Amino acid sequence: MTPFSRGAMIAAVASMLIVGVAADGITSKLQVHIPNSLAKAGGYDHREALFGVPPYGGSIQQSLYWADSDLCDPNVDTRSGYPARKSDSSGKMAPWPSPYILMVDRGGCTFVNKVRNAQRSGAAGVIISDSTCLCSAGDACKSDDACETREPVMADDGSGSDITIPSFLMFKQDADPIKAEMKANHMVRIEMAWSLPNPDARVEYELWTTPTDLVSREFQRQFKEAAVALGTHAYFTPHMYIYDGLKSGCQGIDGQNQCYNLCTNNGRYCATDPDNDLDKGISGADVVKESLRRECIWKIYGQEDGIGTQWWDYVAEFMYRCDNEDYFANQDCVKDAQTHAGIDPHKVESCIADTGGLENDVPNTLLENQLADKEAAGVVILPAAYVNNTPIRGALEFATIFKAICAGYAKGSEPNVCEKCASCGIDEYQCVMDGKCPTAQGSVSTPVFATSLAAVVFCFGCLGLVQWQRSQRQMREQVRGIMAEYMPLDENNKVESAGIPLDGDDLDAEFT
Repeated sequence: MTPFSRGAMIAAVASMLIVGVAADGITSKLQVHIPNSLAKAGGYDHREALFGVPPYGGSIQQSLYWADSDLCDPNVDTRSGYPARKSDSSGKMAPWPSPYILMVDRGGCTFVNKVRNAQRSGAAGVIISDSTCLCSAGDACKSDDACETREPVMADDGSGSDITIPSFLMFKQDADPIKAEMKANHMVRIEMAWSLPNPDARVEYELWTTPTDLVSREFQRQFKEAAVALGTHAYFTPHMYIYDGLKSGCQGIDGQNQCYNLCTNNGRYCATDPDNDLDKGISGADVVKESLRRECIWKIYGQEDGIGTQWWDYVAEFMYRCDNEDYFANQDCVKDAQTHAGIDPHKVESCIADTGGLENDVPNTLLENQLADKEAAGVVILPAAYVNNTPIRGALEFATIFKAICAGYAKGSEPNVCEKCASCGIDEYQCVMDGKCPTAQGSVSTPVFATSLAAVVFCFGCLGLVQWQRSQRQMREQVRGIMAEYMPLDENNKVESAGIPLDGDDLDAEFT
């Protein structure tokens, strides 16, 4: 076998996790509404950030403010920029009035840093104004610097998981007139809008991950409930990310595996070593085998209906029982997880063998399909989710994917669970579990409030009655005392002769 550095092998494998970005299927729109002179038919050309969470199926339309800054300093001066505002009680120009969309100049720091600082300042969205012309813009764009031959990409620098607001990049020839309008202290109102392709009454969604991926674990534990609730209105497809060992040079000229225990099938199908230790623990070949096993489980138990209850159950059972270096490749543990998920281990082993197996220089049809699908889809970073062939931005969370799926239905075809839970805004997972939106923490439901109010009224009513009866008794005693002191009484005609009621008499008797 050709000598191959272990460190180099791991680095080479890890580098394969980043691939080209596929054409974005999201239909997003950027349009100026005020002033009308800056509106463009069809909206402005722009590029979306690969971080942040767009409100799929929704829009943000707010006043635009130009920060007149690169916004690289986390201490954002919200009293600067354009258009100018009136002074407030402090004597300084008032801050940008929330909610607002902030325009920020490109350059000085990463896109993520700019958007994060804008988010902290209260912005609902961000427009990055490009500072350099594209060569393709020709005479339409004026710049003192040399033009760029390639379009900039608003990529995540690896720290953008905390970004929750959306952002666009606007090209210089379009941004300059808008900045000039704001610098002249004229109001600009702009809209950022998003929609997903919604061709029919069934949404298709996909998940790209690996059996050792840590980020997608919670999602995979929870989303079965949504898959079942969506039923045949949605079709799920799980994808296991592996890389092509032939293209990566893991199979030598002699047809032998050159990448140690990272690959199967003589170097054809490979995965990264999750613990970066080729001598012990979980190997890349173990990951490939578990990936194929999950694809077989889906083929047998999920491909027909697109729900795959047993697939979700197996993944949850595997994570609970076998997801550590001692049991990951343990066949007894794997079979135990399959049994608890209602899966026949013999069917799964037959599928692995029938599709080509994992031994020798033999293609496996299921793994070949995964490689082909990976090339067609394009993945920026794992895990990745797609809805109607559209990559979903933001963290892989239940709420994000569920809302994106619900936004992908043709109008009027949304299933009941989407109508009930997609706009909860509190806990979409709990809503899917319970069939209704949960009450916000600290708030009181209407029935509970009504019952509590009735109880309070009853208690105060009882207290009022007791107090009234007490006052009446005191009145009787006072009157008796007065009459006894100032009126002569005889033994046969005592208090009654004066018309004073005794304790048992009716208090409504008049004093005459």
